Amino acid sequence: MVEPPEVIFHPAVVEYLNALGKQLFDDGYFGYHENAIQYIQRMVDYISSRIHLHAATPAPEYFEKYGSHLRYITFHSTKRTTWYIFFQRLDNRVLIRYITNNHVEGQYIR
Repeated sequence: MVEPPEVIFHPAVVEYLNALGKQLFDDGYFGYHENAIQYIQRMVDYISSRIHLHAATPAPEYFEKYGSHLRYITFHSTKRTTWYIFFQRLDNRVLIRYITNNHVEGQYIR
């Protein structure tokens, strides 16, 4: 069995995720703020517990502005939304550098 790495979220990613919960609620994607927070928490839990189990893909050049030698995995939260989690790995540590989805920057992933 592969030992899970230590997963660290870059401060900018933490800030983004905190704002995302509020934005999803404010935009009407969730009727309750608590449900938006649970949605974000499911993504964080998925990343933390499963990132080492995926074959990561090298990030397109467009995403180098978030760090060098990035790789990414996907998280399918709904039938219409795929999240892209960009990270750097060093030994048994993973630094999550950026998160986006197919509605925002999906055109750069193809």
